[in-house]
Amino acid sequence: MAKNKIDQRLAELGIELPDLPAPVANYVPSVRAGNLLFLSGQGPRVGVNEFKHGKVGADVSAEGAYQDARLVGIQLLAAAKHALDGDLSRVKRVVKVLGMVNGTPDFQKQPQVINGCSDLLVEVFGDAGRHARSAVGMGSLPNNITVEIEAILEVE
Repeated sequence: MAKNKIDQRLAELGIELPDLPAPVANYVPSVRAGNLLFLSGQGPRVGVNEFKHGKVGADVSAEGAYQDARLVGIQLLAAAKHALDGDLSRVKRVVKVLGMVNGTPDFQKQPQVINGCSDLLVEVFGDAGRHARSAVGMGSLPNNITVEIEAILEVE
């Protein structure tokens, strides 16, 4: 089977999408409503049950958390690919991203951190990857993960 242009772009970027993990609670990885695909929040997973963790601004630098957000973007792509029967070329555009940063009370660089995910989406989808976005700080995130990001995609 020939690769579609998104698979080709991922290969050019040296990105291999991970397997989609099973949800850890009572939710599903994605829900489709009409032409919108809602992707559940993901954390920076580095193993089956291993995540990057720590407080951004104390334990983790903004630059390190940017890389964590990029990793989450890759995981969101994996979730979308699974929901779209393996075909990311069905993504018409990235509509909205919500990025949450587990930061210290005085940390103020949430947008720079979530750029890790946003930059990746634009690298992969081009102009169709440009999206509306919120980047917010949180007092804590599950299991002390550094970032959690969810997304809404317009799909065919």
